[in-house]
Amino acid sequence: MATVNIRSDVKDPFYRYKMERLQSKIEGKGNGIKTVIVNLSSVAQSLARPGAFVIKYFGFELGAQTNSNPSDDRWIINGAHDASKLQDYLDGFINKFVLCKKCKNPETEVFIKDGRILLDCKACGARSDVDLRLKLSGFILKQEPKKGKKDKAEKKAAREARKNGNGNGNSTPDIKDTNGNGSNDSDGSNGEDLGVEAGSDDELTRRIKTGAQELGDEVEVKDDEWTVDMSAEAIKARQQQLPDDLKQKLVLGGDDDDEDGEGGGNSKYDLLGDWIINEAKEKGGVDKIESIDVYVKAKELGVENKHRTLLVLVQSIFDDDIAKQIPKRAGMLKQVGVSEKHQKALLGGIERFIGFRGKDNPEFYNETSKVLLACYNDDLLSEEVLEKWGTKASRKYVDIQISKKVRKSAEVFLKWLEEAESDDEEDDDE
Repeated sequence: MATVNIRSDVKDPFYRYKMERLQSKIEGKGNGIKTVIVNLSSVAQSLARPGAFVIKYFGFELGAQTNSNPSDDRWIINGAHDASKLQDYLDGFINKFVLCKKCKNPETEVFIKDGRILLDCKACGARSDVDLRLKLSGFILKQEPKKGKKDKAEKKAAREARKNGNGNGNSTPDIKDTNGNGSNDSDGSNGEDLGVEAGSDDELTRRIKTGAQELGDEVEVKDDEWTVDMSAEAIKARQQQLPDDLKQKLVLGGDDDDEDGEGGGNSKYDLLGDWIINEAKEKGGVDKIESIDVYVKAKELGVENKHRTLLVLVQSIFDDDIAKQIPKRAGMLKQVGVSEKHQKALLGGIERFIGFRGKDNPEFYNETSKVLLACYNDDLLSEEVLEKWGTKASRKYVDIQISKKVRKSAEVFLKWLEEAESDDEEDDDE
């Protein structure tokens, strides 16, 4: 079988890193048509990656159902897909999940540490991070083996020992179990499969339009406690300190771990928001502002990578057409931040954006699912963060009732996300 260089940009015929060219065949017809990748196991072995990683990557990129653990070595993608097209997608997988970010050699091993996916290069010794916003990253994180009963027993014993101390009252405070519902971000679902997209954007859009529900009933979600005072009185008091143009637009809130406070309306974040609003007025709308100019301004203020910057950006660079504008701004938003903390801040900005517009126009809540879908499709938000966000309301960014309404209005998207994952897991079990 013909071989090609693992790095497609290297044309040297004597390049030492080779793999088989992908071979596929199309089976079935109509709704049952599918593509079988004949030699995926061999290709995955050449890349030193599990076949499940490769087939899942194809599924995420194509928006198609796949099987990630076939007993007969038949790796299947629903739909008809040309081998040359799959080869192009494989190049993307190699660049993102195989090649060392420093020396560009494919001699790397994947390992997970502290919620990060790292590539350990055996050629140059460098360790580089994999982008956690990529959909496959969520799948890889969930492949980390679950802790066994022995590990749990040991942890419990250790906690009891810390709790009891030496019996004289000078004990060390107990620490919440990282597999429980404490402040740790883990959802306790490591090892479970991750769903792929179950339908097209158009299909979901139709479901959003037909599934929009009345928001009068409150969604049953848990209140999340935060140290920031977000009562109506506190918000109003802070609003009065902001410039007139920002009072209704931004409504910034402080973060305990952010060195830049509210600043009486003169913080770097206020200055950034004020600049964007003034630029929009001068140029005739937010669509007239170039993303690169916004990022340069944020960099000038020294907040280009701060998670809190996303709160300002969401509320100032979009208008009522936010769902359509997100793809244009996605690249710039990704440059601001990649961590889970940044994603949570992005969701906080969306809550404020939807909530404040929803006060004057309740129908605007129908945009929530479209906005979240746009962010999800552009890899701004991961499944894990979205699922956690959907389970409980928070008063960190908005009033608790608004937080509940925003989540209620996102039910169509959240249900679609859950069904996509469930359908994928059922497919894997077959």
